[in-house]
Amino acid sequence: MKWLLGTHTSRFNRRHKEFGHLFSGRYKGLIVEGSGSGYLKTAWDYVHLNPVRAGLLRHRQRLEGYRWISYGEYLRAPGQRPGWLRVERLLGEWGIPRDSPAGRKHFALMMEQRRGPETRKTDWKAVERGWCLGSEAFREELLAQMHESRKDHYGAELREADAVHAERLVEAELRRRHWSEAELARRRKGEPEKVKMAWRLRQESTMTLKWIAQRLKMGTWTYVSNCLVQKRKEVEKCQ
Repeated sequence: MKWLLGTHTSRFNRRHKEFGHLFSGRYKGLIVEGSGSGYLKTAWDYVHLNPVRAGLLRHRQRLEGYRWISYGEYLRAPGQRPGWLRVERLLGEWGIPRDSPAGRKHFALMMEQRRGPETRKTDWKAVERGWCLGSEAFREELLAQMHESRKDHYGAELREADAVHAERLVEAELRRRHWSEAELARRRKGEPEKVKMAWRLRQESTMTLKWIAQRLKMGTWTYVSNCLVQKRKEVEKCQ
């Protein structure tokens, strides 16, 4: 299951500088793996601890007292909170079996404990700078989907998806020739089989000539360009 975590800047951030600590941009979307491996919990904790990292809570002020996050809603009884709020999923990520007064109290206690010194040492880079949060297999699945359907994705994600696709093409070509990476490096830069690989990369990927030259050990990008010009003439002559 995939979850999309979204945050957006409050209209108050134009009036209060401290809100700049909460959000890196106007909108932030993060695709999160919901496999029960802890990634969803990490994303939830990051959002709920925003005011702690930004220093917007007094020492004795409890986390649910901060009104600009949804955390307090998770501690309410079912009839007092929005029906769409998936409380049981978050409690389950914390190992709490029931959405009960005792379960919610235990959840609040653990969240308050996360406000300690160790919380500030947590590495949140994957949440703050990444576009997805999950296992390597989850990431590769998303990249493959992006390459197949390029619309509605941003430049950084598309470049990564294209690089993964190109790398898979190279691996397939090496397997077909029974070449290792060492064999690829040993072959001369103008090796006809290398030119065929470069031709396929230019036809089926968006990678630059510089990337192809470096990946296939073919010298400079201008040399690759000249090789491909000759290859194109051969192809056109056979058509």
